[in-house]
Amino acid sequence: MDGRDLVRSVRVVGSGRGALGLRTVRAAWRRRRIDAAGLPRRGAERARVPGQVESVEPGPGGGVIRFSRSELRITVTVNGAVFWGWDGSGPQPSYALTGGCPEPDPRAVLEPDKDGGWRVVAERVTVVVSRHGAVEVCTPGGVTLRRDLPPRWWEPVDGGTARWMQRSEVAADARFFGLGGRASGPRLRDGTYRLWNTDPGRAFAPDDDPLYLTMPVQLVVADAGTHLLFHDTTWDGTVVLREGEEGAGSGHDQVGRCEVRMDGGPLRCWVMVGTPARVLQTWASLTGAPALPPAWALGHHHARWGFGSEQEVRRIVAGYQERDLPLDAVHLDIDHYDDHQVFTVDRERFPKLPVLAEELRRSGVRLVSIVDPAVKAAPGNSVYDGGAAVDAFVRDASGRTVLGVVWAGESVYPDFTHARVRSWWGGLYEERLGQGFSGFWHDMNEPTSFHAFGEPTLPRSARHALEGRGGDHREAHNVYALCMARAAYEGLRELAPQERPFLFTRSGWAGVQRYGGTWSGDVATGWPGLRASLSLVLGLGLCGVPYSGPDVGGFDGSPSPELYLRWFQLGSYLPLFRTHASLRAGRREPWEFGPEVLEHARVALLERRRLLPYFVTLAHLARRTGAPYVRPLWWGAPEDRSLRDCEDTFLLGDGLLVAPVLEPGADRRAVRLPRGRWYDTVTEQAYEGPGQVLVDAPLSRIPVLARAGAVVPVRRADGGLELEVWAPARGRTGGGLVVPDAGDGWDEPEIERYVVRRQGRQVVVTREGEDGASEPSCPVRVRGLG
Repeated sequence: MDGRDLVRSVRVVGSGRGALGLRTVRAAWRRRRIDAAGLPRRGAERARVPGQVESVEPGPGGGVIRFSRSELRITVTVNGAVFWGWDGSGPQPSYALTGGCPEPDPRAVLEPDKDGGWRVVAERVTVVVSRHGAVEVCTPGGVTLRRDLPPRWWEPVDGGTARWMQRSEVAADARFFGLGGRASGPRLRDGTYRLWNTDPGRAFAPDDDPLYLTMPVQLVVADAGTHLLFHDTTWDGTVVLREGEEGAGSGHDQVGRCEVRMDGGPLRCWVMVGTPARVLQTWASLTGAPALPPAWALGHHHARWGFGSEQEVRRIVAGYQERDLPLDAVHLDIDHYDDHQVFTVDRERFPKLPVLAEELRRSGVRLVSIVDPAVKAAPGNSVYDGGAAVDAFVRDASGRTVLGVVWAGESVYPDFTHARVRSWWGGLYEERLGQGFSGFWHDMNEPTSFHAFGEPTLPRSARHALEGRGGDHREAHNVYALCMARAAYEGLRELAPQERPFLFTRSGWAGVQRYGGTWSGDVATGWPGLRASLSLVLGLGLCGVPYSGPDVGGFDGSPSPELYLRWFQLGSYLPLFRTHASLRAGRREPWEFGPEVLEHARVALLERRRLLPYFVTLAHLARRTGAPYVRPLWWGAPEDRSLRDCEDTFLLGDGLLVAPVLEPGADRRAVRLPRGRWYDTVTEQAYEGPGQVLVDAPLSRIPVLARAGAVVPVRRADGGLELEVWAPARGRTGGGLVVPDAGDGWDEPEIERYVVRRQGRQVVVTREGEDGASEPSCPVRVRGLG
């Protein structure tokens, strides 16, 4: 055991997992023995590069370019995305893609380039391949967005998995975003980022990396254009980023640099170019439309590890009702289980859970259940017995079932990379539905196994089906949670076909948005944790996961009244608005922080309820276009460099700009504005962008500004729909999209398109349709004319 192992042991004990005692130590040694016997030893390696071009074979959308020591397949698809794969790699099989690979673009042409290279010319992109295997992605006008240098492989001499490296260059002004959930983002500074889903084992801070949900997805924004790059391999790896410096002198790069190293898997990637909106729409067409949450899931959720009993749940709900605070869902953590065993209920503390669920539902509150993947290894446990009967659990290389340690003690892990296991697991949610739960919260699914030292997960040599291909945990680890989410989603579609499933997950991978959302995990209580909360939501949205949110107030500790309120105010404008805390943390109910905080929290809750139709619209648009609800300021103007560097403000859809207070003691804050006129939604004072303005931010609210000409659907006091229209500047027009929710089923409501015009001192709003212009279908309130 080395020094790092000792540090890990201390962290385990300090996190509360020390209650599992020597089991975590035994588990760590057992994992080490399993890998020592089951993993191939890495011996001598042989380095390889592509070599020089020898021949080409044109094909649909591009073709195959053969080098002396490799070959490169390039295809431009009809949606404008570019695929390339080395060593014969194709787009499938892939855990990220859904619905197969898009058709090749028949207009794309493979033709010779200078110096013995080749290029594929298409309408939206040109791909240039040098005679040594460098690949450049260019705009139709010939401006280079990215240059990938010839890759390098290291292949074991005695056979086995090759690791590889890909170095790239981007423009000096380029900024990097993405790579999944990164607390230090959303803009990714110079540094090394690991691609391995990891439970840090404690509340995390902004400098902790990696976290629960990593993705090999980069969104790169530069003056010349925006592009998204996805390396489609699930293996462990690292990404090293270094931003460029324009006009830099000796010793400094005038280009940005990226280095991707992977321990295995195919070297293949997808590239999409265009505006941020076009890039995310193309990404969604490849990896699946984001799941549409039910309308109630866009309200306020209250959770806590340690509710303890039906009486405590009733007390909390009554507290919200007595104080006239909107509440839409209550989440039950692992303490409602019988001895922490998944798909069970503690009958002593929750003797009539279905009755409680029905009572809450009648008052407009849903119950959401936590679901962990690990199953207590105990004959007589119905889930364990059922899984054993269908050979559901992960085994090691010698065929023995792999044991880990979690809250229930020694446990086994379903192999969600097998269709049979997903079907079995999905059927287990019938028990949860029978208990009255309306939604599901996946936790501990990196997957986590408590170890006193070493990696807190399954042995890397553990065997997985991988859809019949076979492999080990090195390849399956990062998609374990994705496949668990798929099992739950498909099971719920069968068990309750009339309702949209609601689930969100701590871990995942590219494509997880098609099954649900995610949340921050155990963010540390403190002002840095508040800032990290926004970074995670923005970064995940740029990776195609639009529905996410943090633990409001932080997972651990006791926030000050000011910190709690500022976190609460930020959360009220994020897609998943949930308070949550650990077993040993302070309370998170708004009334626990004094009467002043309670009143200000009520304002935030009522505003969230008023904006619910807007969030419903954003959810429907995300499903149809891939656009995140929460967007960086540069979303509509990526060429504005000042907006690229702004990380403390965000756009909520097209209509609103939110400037949360992220520092203690602030009652004013500087707000960076994109181009155009913006109105303070409380005072209706107008500001002109682009530029920076100083805006009041009293404890009672955070600054929220509306774009001139915006159409924002809101909920009236009587529950009806109203259009809040912000006056366009003179000589300008505006407009917006509204999607009225058709309920929590599967009906696809029509998108309503509105145009806003200034006519003298009047603002005229019309609904535009195939039959021409008509009157709006609901009342209109014009603001910003004062």
